Amino acid sequence: MGNAKRKSKGKKKRNKLGVKNSLVNNINARKKKGISRSKKKKTVSRKSYKKMQQNWQD
Repeated sequence: MGNAKRKSKGKKKRNKLGVKNSLVNNINARKKKGISRSKKKKTVSRKSYKKMQQNWQD
């Protein structure tokens, strides 16, 4: 009795950068467009970055 539920036909959701949503895709898209953040506007502090690095060495 009609199409209550419609299935998408291969259309993937994309964000405003035009890529599929994932951290790596977003980072690479920003690099490619030349709109990556400067060190001054970064969001990760030195202290928390060092903690992350310690976990990488395990």
